[in-house]
Amino acid sequence: MSQAFHEGQALPIGAPNHPERKTSGVQVRPLLLVIAVGLALWWIPPPNDVSVQAWHLLSIFVATIVAIIVKPLPMGATALIALGITGATGTLPVNQVFVGFSNPSIWLIVLACFIARGFIKTGLASRIAYMFLYVFGRSPVGLAYGFMASDLMMAPVIPSSTARAGGVLMPIIRSLSHTLGSSADDGTAGRMGSFLALTAFHSTVITSTMFITAMAPNPIIVGLAQNAGVEITWTLWAKAAIVPGLLSLFAIPWLTSWLCPPTIKDVSGAAAHAKEHLVAMGRVGRQEWMMAICFVLLLVLWIFGKSFGLHPTIAAILGVGMLLLTNVLTWRDMIGEEVAWDTLVWFSVLVTMAGGLNELGFISWFSEQIVLLVHGYPWTLALGLLGLVYFYSHYLFASITAHVTSMYAPFLMVCISVGAPPLLAALCLAFLSGLMGGLTHYSSGQAPVVYGYRFVGLKKWWMAGGVLSVVYLGIWLGVGSLWWTWLGLW
Repeated sequence: MSQAFHEGQALPIGAPNHPERKTSGVQVRPLLLVIAVGLALWWIPPPNDVSVQAWHLLSIFVATIVAIIVKPLPMGATALIALGITGATGTLPVNQVFVGFSNPSIWLIVLACFIARGFIKTGLASRIAYMFLYVFGRSPVGLAYGFMASDLMMAPVIPSSTARAGGVLMPIIRSLSHTLGSSADDGTAGRMGSFLALTAFHSTVITSTMFITAMAPNPIIVGLAQNAGVEITWTLWAKAAIVPGLLSLFAIPWLTSWLCPPTIKDVSGAAAHAKEHLVAMGRVGRQEWMMAICFVLLLVLWIFGKSFGLHPTIAAILGVGMLLLTNVLTWRDMIGEEVAWDTLVWFSVLVTMAGGLNELGFISWFSEQIVLLVHGYPWTLALGLLGLVYFYSHYLFASITAHVTSMYAPFLMVCISVGAPPLLAALCLAFLSGLMGGLTHYSSGQAPVVYGYRFVGLKKWWMAGGVLSVVYLGIWLGVGSLWWTWLGLW
């Protein structure tokens, strides 16, 4: 399951159509492409007002982003090599090369990976899903809300939509659909499976947008916004996202039932299915109770910790310490959580390079070039146009991380330059970064996982992504902007 935490990367082990680990070695052709891109940029003379040092860092950064997309090596290996080249060429001094490893937002997501391991190890994640399924599973829409409620509860402490969709929701949906006579293998997917799979996918898109700790790229966004002088706390993010997020979750089952209408209306067997699994799991054990208590305490500390000077990352450290002391997690569990350590490496490297580009003045220069395109527009119109370009350009990306690291900072600087309130611009682009994960079958980490179950065809998937993207934009930029005004955020 630890494979599941990369947004836009590998499928969880055991998921349908999981690719064999052919990417564990070097892929020669993609590697040659990455080298060619990096060298070509390196030797091109930089534009006026851009230093040679900034241009060389850009060439390494762009080559790294290309490597994330074409995958000649795992992302962590690629990032580590890029970091070595950055230091060896003197592009950044050694004291700056490692600055990303001290970023508290990165450590927050690493610690959240450990906490997520506790959810999965104890079985609490599956129990939560079955409990909501038992309570809400009286109609097709009720089933959808049950899965969405369990996803919403797990999202703040499981920092991967891929893990939630591939490790918890979809195995249960496949089992339940089979019980209801709906299978992807015999032409009966439309009876129930298509509706539930599409709903679960878009549910994870929204919940990943609602919390900093719900998706791996979100802490990168926080760091990039901080580089631009905008501070986004865990509580502020959640508060700003709660109303548009809940409205989106409420709308999804009705929209997906129109796009993929389930032909089964009697789902009385669903509650019995959930009850059967809950009975098989037995009573809530000591470790599950400790995991639940830790979960509640963490939410309280993340929400109210700032009022008494407790940083969210320190709260997460205390939470992990509690899990270690109660033996819910062992140190061996943490050492073996390869995704947490992998995340620490590639997040730190990307944040280091993005911060370096900002300090060397490249982000400011690039922003000025984009400003010329929207010069003279009112900031509201400019922000809307730039947001649409940022959002729909994700059709060209297979990784939210790659999109965020390459485009978030310059687009934020442009929005601020044309007069948009900095916090509003930072939050708008942050939320768009999560919402764009619902566009295609490759646009986010959970997308290929859910699509791999073959409940939803490609044409239907893309149509749903397009239709729901318009709904999301209307809710988040329309109702959301009113909510943010009421909160006094701009």
